[in-house]
Amino acid sequence: MGESCKVSHPVPLVTVTVNASGAAAAARQGLVVVIVDVIDMSTTAEGLLEAGAAAVIGASPDQTRAPVAVQPRQRGMEAGQKARELGTGVILVSEPRYGQEEERRARCQKALAGLAETGLTPELVLPNLGAETAKMADFAGKVILLVSDTGGVAYDAAVTAGAPAVLTATIARTIGRRGTEPARLGAERARLKARELGTGVAVVAASGNSLEDVLAAEYIGRLLLESP
Repeated sequence: MGESCKVSHPVPLVTVTVNASGAAAAARQGLVVVIVDVIDMSTTAEGLLEAGAAAVIGASPDQTRAPVAVQPRQRGMEAGQKARELGTGVILVSEPRYGQEEERRARCQKALAGLAETGLTPELVLPNLGAETAKMADFAGKVILLVSDTGGVAYDAAVTAGAPAVLTATIARTIGRRGTEPARLGAERARLKARELGTGVAVVAASGNSLEDVLAAEYIGRLLLESP
């Protein structure tokens, strides 16, 4: 399985919040922000990390109704800079889930413009399908630019607001992990980052209207408070 799924130490400060506005507020408090978008962004991210992706960077599409600042062009630049640093390529994952590549590109022109500023274009453009996306290509060593309406917007908002780190987590199963493994792995990743940075964690349900996101965020928050 690779990474350990055991949560070895509790985090002293854990908060659970919702929406891009909650992500931005947590970022301004200096917390590690964990985005939970079960259907599909954070589950897609988990599956691609499991498949060997070097990094996943979330971004807002061109149009969003979120009442906070986002910078998709900057997120595209970050993806390109990371790929340049690693000597690898970028794969764009976008929406709609079902549709043509042109439709996916059309919704993220700002992120693509930022990527182009680094001299790169996407090697592939794939749909945001959760764990199923990991079956569609070889992601080993690649940087993923993941543009989505809820999880991507919340991720982008947190980075834009100055979060010291933005991660993702899910409770959904992936190709290689079942049961509580994905949630525990996400919690452990957040715990280690919080300890490294000397701060707390905000677990963000990407949409307060999605019960699966809210319940998943609460569950992951409880894991972060577990004793060994």
